[in-house]
Amino acid sequence: MFLFILPLVGGLSGVPRASGDELSDAIAHQKALAAKIAAQKKQVVQLNALQADLKGQIADTNAALAGINADLAVVRARIAKLGDQIAVVKADYLDLVAQLADLDRQLASIQAQEAEKAADLSERKAILAARLRAAYTADRTSLLETVLSAGSFADVLTEVGNLMDFSQQDRALAEQIARDQETLAALRVSVTETRTQTDALRVETAHQRKQLADRIGDLKTARDQLARLEAETARRLAIQQANFRKLARNRAAIAQAIREDQAAQAALKKKIDALVARQRQLGNIPSQYNGTLSWPMAGNVTQEFGCTGFPWEPPRGSCSHFHQGIDIAADMYTPIRAAGDGTVLFAGPNPYDPYPKAWIVIIAHSQNLISWYAHIDNATRPPAVRPGDVIRKGDVIAYVGMTGRTTGPHLHWAVEFNDEFVNPRLFV
Repeated sequence: MFLFILPLVGGLSGVPRASGDELSDAIAHQKALAAKIAAQKKQVVQLNALQADLKGQIADTNAALAGINADLAVVRARIAKLGDQIAVVKADYLDLVAQLADLDRQLASIQAQEAEKAADLSERKAILAARLRAAYTADRTSLLETVLSAGSFADVLTEVGNLMDFSQQDRALAEQIARDQETLAALRVSVTETRTQTDALRVETAHQRKQLADRIGDLKTARDQLARLEAETARRLAIQQANFRKLARNRAAIAQAIREDQAAQAALKKKIDALVARQRQLGNIPSQYNGTLSWPMAGNVTQEFGCTGFPWEPPRGSCSHFHQGIDIAADMYTPIRAAGDGTVLFAGPNPYDPYPKAWIVIIAHSQNLISWYAHIDNATRPPAVRPGDVIRKGDVIAYVGMTGRTTGPHLHWAVEFNDEFVNPRLFV
């Protein structure tokens, strides 16, 4: 007896068609998604590094602003640069958000393909099951009965040929079902892995959003603090400039005052050089200073070291007016502290100054490093040290005053290194 599988009514017209490349396409899509997710993970690592660097820089900026006498021009430039860096981080974050949305869309597409392929597979299995049931029935019909019932021998050949064709199609259908199962398995792997990776990226993206919000908040804090310091500095500077304008109505008098100040300073410096040499011979000061200097007090820096627009200062090099120290504005009688260990060389009014004389404390930290503290108070709170005193860093040596030519209470702090006045910021 031969086993023949009879066709269902309608033949194979209702069987879903399938591409032989579906499995390879699914695997290729799975690999492409894996590569894309790996690239996104790498981008997250890079974004974390950017965020960490940004956090450190903003923390340093806020620390500088909270510290003593920040260089506001430097901080302002740093904050502007940090704003640019935040823009870069924000752009990277938004790109990550866009990629996550694209992953969500691809996940939805894969899920739709998975559902469609599951439906196709179910339909093909139903068709094959129906054919197998028909085969069982056909198995009870003998070939002789088939031949005898045929109208002619040609009909017999046609009938037998049809039965054989349908058997081959059934085998093809079974093979297609096997391929569909592999494709569906690949799609399900893609769905599972993509969902897992997308959920992880979603958590990381939320973390990045919080970090970015924190950095923006930190930078706003720095900007607000900078604005407050600039406003207070501008206020004190405006007072000084207004007082200066009252004194500066006679340009000839200003020029003469500058010449007198330069002569007085040069004469005092000559005296200080002699005192340094004497103290060095006595063994009271070292040849070199080991360590750094500290700010003598907190306040608002109204004038930095270097070229300035303040016409009271003398010319130097290519600068029409050059400031040889740092002016720190503060309230009257604010304590002034020694910037470093040393020996007091001078404490009192500059004997070479014309009226009004500026009161000064001068400390030798080593043979080649000397700090000057000018415009200190001489009446209510005179200097707390005398020449020859050995002091430690942080000791109170004087108090803020308005002696000499000054337009408001402040300390003029200068540092002399190797016989030249240099920027005190180089030593703190």
